[in-house]
Amino acid sequence: MSRRRLTVLDPSAGAPVTYRDPDDDHFRDQCGVFGVYGHAEAANIAYLGLHALQHRGQESAGIVTSDGEALYAHRAMGLVQDAFSAEQLQKLPGRIAIGHVRYSTAGGSHIRNAQPLAVDYARGSLAVCHNGNLTNADELRAQLEAEGSIFSTTSDTEVLVHLIAKSKEISIEDRVVDALARVQGAYSLLFLTPETIVAVRDPRGIRPLCLGILPSRKDAHVVASEPTAFDLIGAEYVRDVEPGEMLVIDATGMKSLRLPVKETAQACIFEYVYFARPDSQLGGRSVYEVRKELGRRLARENPVDADVVIAVPDSGGPAAIGYAAEQKLPYEMGLIRSHYVGRTFIEPQQSIRHFGVRLKLNPVEPVLRGKRVVVIDDSIVRGTTSRKIIKMVRDAGAREVHLRISSPPTQWPCYYGIDTPTRRELIASSHSVDEIARYVTADSLGYLSLEGMVEAVVGAGEAKSGPEGFCHACFSGQYAIPFAPSARRQTRLQGV
Repeated sequence: MSRRRLTVLDPSAGAPVTYRDPDDDHFRDQCGVFGVYGHAEAANIAYLGLHALQHRGQESAGIVTSDGEALYAHRAMGLVQDAFSAEQLQKLPGRIAIGHVRYSTAGGSHIRNAQPLAVDYARGSLAVCHNGNLTNADELRAQLEAEGSIFSTTSDTEVLVHLIAKSKEISIEDRVVDALARVQGAYSLLFLTPETIVAVRDPRGIRPLCLGILPSRKDAHVVASEPTAFDLIGAEYVRDVEPGEMLVIDATGMKSLRLPVKETAQACIFEYVYFARPDSQLGGRSVYEVRKELGRRLARENPVDADVVIAVPDSGGPAAIGYAAEQKLPYEMGLIRSHYVGRTFIEPQQSIRHFGVRLKLNPVEPVLRGKRVVVIDDSIVRGTTSRKIIKMVRDAGAREVHLRISSPPTQWPCYYGIDTPTRRELIASSHSVDEIARYVTADSLGYLSLEGMVEAVVGAGEAKSGPEGFCHACFSGQYAIPFAPSARRQTRLQGV
């Protein structure tokens, strides 16, 4: 294999900086990965796949392709449609591609941390993209730097690149297995060499990954974080990649291997509550139906005399439908979301109250005036957004405002690929439900119980599993993966 065959298309100087809405305290989506093998327009297919995964990350986007001999890469800050032009896609030749959309969890928001990471090393060219977080990345990075490794990013994904480069194994799959034997954490990974795609999911299956095929080309395989990426390109969903499974796709076809470590499957339950698109299926479960069931169970646990149910768009919609149906109340669109919020804008003077919230949401006064309103949302993080939304609903004439949350109180940070505040910033970690209700100025507040949430998810799938079948650390504090000593010190500093 020839070396130094990586072509990088540099993004233009002065790339736009992603706008982080200070009035949106939802957990941030992690990242999305997409791969295609065996399609003449691999770059275009990857572009469309990433567009369908845009909800998982809006800070940067990247695609690396292979023409069988060399890798070609383009990465840029911003949304997929802004990061790639038709001309740029034409400069990414080949029948193999992997792509990534990113919201920074480990590593800052900077072009150098955009993925896929692509390098040349002793055995050729390699690209990798990652959804998740490695909990012992700092420890491994310190060891590698002490041995002479030089890092060009602050992303934990680069640790994997160095471990693969240092491996003494021959094949790419063996080098990946060798590297993963040293890491801990959550990961759905795609690796690309000039001839091969390797897809691998961590032994607990915390982050999602699924396999599809293009029916017009039976040898054209696609891999993505969610099957919604397949719908746009006309691919057929085949199955989820199993926890601890590695798929190797090359000219000989596809083979499935198993990582040597066996763990209890613990998929992230918050994927069902908020992160995944409602039209996705994860673990054999319709995300939309799960969210409706979350709302039904929320209504049974926290009923209220009211006139109308509304949702905080968009993620609260299915749960609100379920809640309204269970309570036999009308469901109305009491808040309208703008779909044209850009990444940058000119902020007005502070005299315009609630500007950040009103930029995205506006109340429908005829729906709310004089009514006892139930507002459904998926979670409360700091409480700042909920407080402003309830004030907005009251200003529109609501007589009472009752807030209902389709998940338990969020009390713990996530260290497995979700950008969350420190524990001291999570309002539920230090305040009772009544105290939170007073802070957000709701007439009442009710959360779904942990048991109710798990039962809603379990009941929607064919395979039955209890609470141990999911990672719900952000609600329960029961972390699925132990932390390295350095990570433990960090979590103590963060108030865990």
